[in-house]
Amino acid sequence: MSPEERPNGRRRDDLVIALTYYAPYVSGLTNMARDIAEGLAARGRRVTVVTSRYDSSLPLEEEINGVRVLRAPVLARLGRGVISPQLVRLARATMAKAAVGSVQLPMLEAGAIAAGMRTPLVSTYHCDVTLPPGLVNTVQRLVVDASNRLAMKQSAVVTVTSEDYARHSRMWPSIAPSMVVVPPPCSPPPAGEPSYRETDGMHVGFLGRIVREKGLEYLVRGFRALPDPDARLLIGGDFTHVAGGSVVDRVREAIGDDSRIRLMGFVPEERIGDFYASLDVFTLPSVNAFEAFGIVQAVAMLAGVPVLSSDIPGVRQPVAQTGFGTVVQPADPAAITRALRSFQADPPDRAAGATRAHQAFSVSAVLDGYEVLIDKAAHQVRSTQ
Repeated sequence: MSPEERPNGRRRDDLVIALTYYAPYVSGLTNMARDIAEGLAARGRRVTVVTSRYDSSLPLEEEINGVRVLRAPVLARLGRGVISPQLVRLARATMAKAAVGSVQLPMLEAGAIAAGMRTPLVSTYHCDVTLPPGLVNTVQRLVVDASNRLAMKQSAVVTVTSEDYARHSRMWPSIAPSMVVVPPPCSPPPAGEPSYRETDGMHVGFLGRIVREKGLEYLVRGFRALPDPDARLLIGGDFTHVAGGSVVDRVREAIGDDSRIRLMGFVPEERIGDFYASLDVFTLPSVNAFEAFGIVQAVAMLAGVPVLSSDIPGVRQPVAQTGFGTVVQPADPAAITRALRSFQADPPDRAAGATRAHQAFSVSAVLDGYEVLIDKAAHQVRSTQ
């Protein structure tokens, strides 16, 4: 019997991906997992995603763009995570029938999923868990870190989006022995019309979750120091369904009475092209090393929009790789103001920047590399640990 066949005649999964949140939830981690899953499915791979049913209105099983999605019920929420005992059982049972399993870290259940798993595993480590001070949060972080370490120890390969971030991660000792760098696949947004533009002044944008680690209050304060009455700041992103809680009230307080700033809420997929087409500068003003890359800034570059981002491990990499933008110290409104003034005075060459971004963040090249990686893992015989 072929290794691709199961006794009932159905081809077994080539890859089973386990993660806490999946589409329609939106974050850099979920978007990367989705793009890899759907990209491999489009190439004829059989891919299943096992995730939590974080929203009770979602079906327990469905197919999304060629990817089978299985969702486990959630009993409770804990900070950014969920408590779902069935998620571990469902992931282990599904991976046991697959050629390769994948866990997307950080993930509370990752260690329990990986422990003793005979199916070869590929771990993808996205970022360190960063939580506000407090006993409960400290315990949660220690537990998640321990779970991540166990999953990585059980894995044939640990992928990261940038070595820069990985070397600065507190998990580096667990990442280093089997690290492979796989940049996130980044697709350019659809062409759009500048329908969000209101004036001929500089339009600055942000798109993402309205959460503490994004540093949006510093962006707002930096923008407010610009004297140009025709400048606009467009802040797009969900602040109603955010794991761990939104900081929209803090952002509103920073905005104050500045009528040039738009808090837009969720930008629907069909308007994403219009959003980027309306911008002169995209910003990612992160304040800590919570994210290891910042896919959204690469997408902006692919749309021909230069980027202002924070000089922190991982997040600074797209600008470093392409030169299409600038980086500033995190949590520094004055530095943001200076950078925005520089963009006004000397706008980058958008066409040249977009070309460099396409060369750096090719979807096909990323998928080629990921296919090689999972094929090697599928044929690797792991020694007993």
